Amino acid sequence: MLHHHHHQQQLQRPRRRCEGTAMGAVVLDLRPGNGIGPFSLGMPICEAFAQIEQQPNIYDVVHVKHFDEEPLKLDIVISFPDHGFHLRFDPWSQRLRLIEIFDVKRLQMRYATSLIGGPSNLATFAAVYALFGPTFPGIYDKDRGVYTLFYPGLSFAFPIPSQYTDCFHDREAELPLEFPDGTTPVTCRVSIYDGSADKKVGVGSLMHKASVPPLLPGNLYMEEVHVKLGEELYFSTGGQHIPFGASPQDVWTELGHPCGIHQKQVDQMVIHSASDPRPRTTLCGDYFYNYFTRGLDILFDGQTHRIKKFVLHTNYPGHADFNLYIKCNFVIQGSDYNSKQSITPSTKWDQVKEILGDCGRAAIQTQGSTNNPFGSTFVYGYQNIAFEVMKNDYIATVTLFQA
Repeated sequence: MLHHHHHQQQLQRPRRRCEGTAMGAVVLDLRPGNGIGPFSLGMPICEAFAQIEQQPNIYDVVHVKHFDEEPLKLDIVISFPDHGFHLRFDPWSQRLRLIEIFDVKRLQMRYATSLIGGPSNLATFAAVYALFGPTFPGIYDKDRGVYTLFYPGLSFAFPIPSQYTDCFHDREAELPLEFPDGTTPVTCRVSIYDGSADKKVGVGSLMHKASVPPLLPGNLYMEEVHVKLGEELYFSTGGQHIPFGASPQDVWTELGHPCGIHQKQVDQMVIHSASDPRPRTTLCGDYFYNYFTRGLDILFDGQTHRIKKFVLHTNYPGHADFNLYIKCNFVIQGSDYNSKQSITPSTKWDQVKEILGDCGRAAIQTQGSTNNPFGSTFVYGYQNIAFEVMKNDYIATVTLFQA
């Protein structure tokens, strides 16, 4: 069976290249330890997509890569092949941890008042040194034949032609401005990462370990949402309690106004057979409040105007709803409240069954319709909770109700 280990989504747009927007005309500000152009370290992936959508003529070829089978194992990568750089997002927090420019000839960068990179300003060792000043001697990786210079929150890698590798006897050596044959080293990779960790970690290991900058205190991104089954949600940072049976007014007061409100279609849990001619878009009186920035939908009963369901989203790439919601960082205790084990967005289906017991066959399989390239998901129901599970065994959504 063939597996695409790295699933790649292409966001292709028709190319609109008018005069004056030739490839070389894009100039992005380089901010060491902080970001490049509109992309800042620590930004949630949804904000990066929003920037891309605001400038479709610049970012018109975009590749999104992620590891289908184990989505938490490798970074989610947004790549811009035309501009020679990509953004690496931590797969758990979905925040930007590392920016890598892998084809410096394709990207013109501005630092202070100077330009570097692009077809006309080759990022040679001399140019980097002149622009960023002296630094510690770099680190030479003999196996890869690469010499790396480090500045705070910024590094430049230079390939060393094999015939000159003998010039570097120790791991820390000065890179010459030019090689014996008169050529000069040109960087093959520029990396931008959070520099505040420089002192703590040896610089050499930074690139793999580059972690996202810490959130400021009080930031609600990825706050833990504690679920008491059949009772309520508790938001740990803001301190709000939202019980079943609460009114829209209660929810407005606690969470602010929703990002969207829509009427619920007739429950998708009903399996429509091929012979059933009824359209699926019948509306019932119930309605949803969508809180996209909290990864949450709240369903109100159309008659009583009281909460009857919550839907929590994990925002895994590979699900049809990817990037509609910010990930909801929920914590669900098992039915026995003393139990140490809780269910979070990282919990796989096998572990859920260990915690809650087996619940039998999937209630339904949502068919992968023609406009859904992601394939089907399975819904499993327990007493106060239902899980929508993806093919890779990770949870896509959790629906909470009162049995």
